[in-house]
Amino acid sequence: MAGTDQQAAGAPARQRGFLGFVERVGNLLPDPIMIFVWLIALLMVLSAVGAQQGWSASLAYSGDKPPQYATLEAGVLSYRAESLFSAENVQRLFTEMPRTLTGFAPLGVVLLVMFGAGVAERVGLFSALIRSSLRNAPRAVLTPLVCVIGMTSHHASDAAYVVFIPLAAMLYAAVGRHPLVGLAAAFAAVSGGYAGNITPGQIDVLLFGFTQEAARIIDPAWTMNPIGNWWFILAIVVVFTPIIWFVTDRIVEPRLGPWGGTVDEALKAELAKSAVTPEEKRGLAWAGLGALVIVGLFAALALWPGYTSLIDQTKEGPARLQPFYAALVAAFMLLFLICGMAFGVATGVVRTSRDVIDRMIDGIRSMAPYIVFALFAAHFVAMFNWSRLGPIAAINGAEVLKTLDLPSPALLVSVLGFSSFLDLFIGSATAKWSALSPVVVPMFMLLGISPEMTTAAYRMGDSFTNIMTPLMSYFPLILGFARRWEPGFGVGSLLSLMLPFALCFAVAGTAMTAAWVVFDLPLGPGATVGYTPPGALRP
Repeated sequence: MAGTDQQAAGAPARQRGFLGFVERVGNLLPDPIMIFVWLIALLMVLSAVGAQQGWSASLAYSGDKPPQYATLEAGVLSYRAESLFSAENVQRLFTEMPRTLTGFAPLGVVLLVMFGAGVAERVGLFSALIRSSLRNAPRAVLTPLVCVIGMTSHHASDAAYVVFIPLAAMLYAAVGRHPLVGLAAAFAAVSGGYAGNITPGQIDVLLFGFTQEAARIIDPAWTMNPIGNWWFILAIVVVFTPIIWFVTDRIVEPRLGPWGGTVDEALKAELAKSAVTPEEKRGLAWAGLGALVIVGLFAALALWPGYTSLIDQTKEGPARLQPFYAALVAAFMLLFLICGMAFGVATGVVRTSRDVIDRMIDGIRSMAPYIVFALFAAHFVAMFNWSRLGPIAAINGAEVLKTLDLPSPALLVSVLGFSSFLDLFIGSATAKWSALSPVVVPMFMLLGISPEMTTAAYRMGDSFTNIMTPLMSYFPLILGFARRWEPGFGVGSLLSLMLPFALCFAVAGTAMTAAWVVFDLPLGPGATVGYTPPGALRP
């Protein structure tokens, strides 16, 4: 299959073998929105069956106030399945529909961050950052720089794929190396290393929004910490960078052989266009000053004597920092907004307030598909709670796992493996997590594993299989980039090029996740591997 000219051989050649089977099966799956429509229908049927069969779960509880939808009697917390076809739940479905949507935590979080990120992206800040970071990289350290910048470029959203990956290929060609080597290294970093980054960003906020909804099944007071995976995602950069460097230089480049092409005039013109202009350099400097202002502002709100607005002085230990963690969503929005405005003013892209507002509107306009998705995801999560099936499945599942006496690393590796398997067919990280989190997060909380650790394991599994499935949304785009340099490059050619990266990521990522639990390492500021359920909940 490797090296097949898809255009000449057609679809039948592309669909041969195991990868062809994966593609055919994946193509049978509906859109993620329709997946949730079917999940809601299935949930309604299961709730009716569960109510009729008397499905229930209970556990010891020493607290005074039971979680929502639970009953507390004689120190025993109980859940009993309720049919979603009941008069009460049907009434709730229609009367609370607006509140169900607007109360969906991930929706507000994503829209807030996008008010700022939309400006930063559309004034050209992200693109300029990527080009300025990579363009003058020395040949000897080109690959590791591609790795680090690629994993950092997740903050740039689409620009990571549309700008960074083809630019990496051009720069490799410009220094006499095979451009497909640069493309492979960049694709591996951007997509295979999707879980890694130097700093938290939009994806952290988005995924922890779903984690929060799920965690509140067990602990209604649990609030997400957007930097709860910071040390984990930073460690991924440290672990994956030498892997990409080794695979790129020792496996992929020797396999492709020397590049026989030359830097033609068209390529020179494109490289010239990728240069950072003097105006963009000035804009980046202004954006840097803007970033310092926002960092200074939030540092002052947390540290200024007598005015620690973001510190809860009534609490002790890490709980004192909870207001600061909760404010980080607003901090990300302001950081992107102020830096984007500063860059736009310096480059002349932003001249009036209307220019900023238009880009904010355009950024939210790009979120229209997500808003439609959120309508169905919000109702799935809410109806899961109304039916009581979430805590019932979590409690009974925790009891089964407890009898098996599996170590925590094995439990989390199972989440990682299931996530990576689903990633072969469903590309959306949010779609998978919104469906999985209501069960696995509370289940693992009852087993003493924190929501942050469960989220980290899911993210690792959702990452490395991105580059080994043709169903990934950017796969056709990357294939198109590759065909510019080698017209006969087919689907199998790209998959075989990326497979060594994926296999190494799978081994290293699984080992890293297990080691994190074994050594009980902190996942981020205020985030630990272990968790103590409220009121001494025990399965």
